[in-house]
Amino acid sequence: MNLIFMGTPAFAVPSLRKLIAAGHRIQAVFTQPDKPVGRKQVITPPPVKVCALEHGLTVYQPLKIKTAEARAEFEPLFQQVDAGIIAAYGRILPDWMLGAPRLGCINVHSSILPKYRGAAPINWAIVQGETETGVTIMQMDVGMDTGDILRQDTTAIGATETAEQLTPRLAELGASLLIETLAGIERSKITPQKQNEAEATYAPMLKREDGLVDWTLSATQLYNRLRGFTPFPGCYTLLHEQRLEIVAATAEAHTGDAAPGTIVEIAKDSFAVACGHGSQLRLTQVQPAGKKVMAVHDFLNGAKLQVGTKLG
Repeated sequence: MNLIFMGTPAFAVPSLRKLIAAGHRIQAVFTQPDKPVGRKQVITPPPVKVCALEHGLTVYQPLKIKTAEARAEFEPLFQQVDAGIIAAYGRILPDWMLGAPRLGCINVHSSILPKYRGAAPINWAIVQGETETGVTIMQMDVGMDTGDILRQDTTAIGATETAEQLTPRLAELGASLLIETLAGIERSKITPQKQNEAEATYAPMLKREDGLVDWTLSATQLYNRLRGFTPFPGCYTLLHEQRLEIVAATAEAHTGDAAPGTIVEIAKDSFAVACGHGSQLRLTQVQPAGKKVMAVHDFLNGAKLQVGTKLG
């Protein structure tokens, strides 16, 4: 097929690579503009741009795609291709762009739709304690991930798997399913399926404040949030009014009556904090404000914690 590819982060790269390897002709790649990254704010191209340039593809990085100027510039290009392929592009597409290609625009979404529509489906699936997730190849419409389902595939979520670990697995799964779906479309073997609106859930974009620990939740819920919010926004609490990042922890049962957020045990290389629902979270790795990640054994040498100290 003649295609336009639209994607930005590392999640989208396997899809672009497999489209190229499968022999599809990529007429253009659209991705987000280069951005400053890290403490030194080095201007850095998105992973999809790097991949596209490695393959000699034409790259566009428009600041806006919903203006009259953008439509005048890009609509003729979209009208020349069979389909637009979208994988975590990072912007909502205008109506004219969705309808311009012969087959419309096809999205690689990292959940089993209609569950977890939105910007952060991998993270929220883990946070909600799901044991299975997957990818959906869908026909895009004007709604937020509401289009017809073309193909789906599932995979188990490991008990200790983080969003950072799960994302590349789903990227590869989605890329392979995308190639199978396009082959099926070419052979007229794909029957689009409407989504069941009654089963729809949403996965909103993550915010920094999502990482603030609510100690009234159960330790298992907090452990799931730690997995789902790694690497961003992470999970943090306050110790003596200073931010303390929780980097590694485990959930345990707790039989005492300490209030949630209270340190109930201090060991050589860990300390436990009371949580809601008769549970406690045992912290083994933390990052104090302004310092590097450290084992709790090293943290305790300087922190002088006491049982009964309240966090949060």
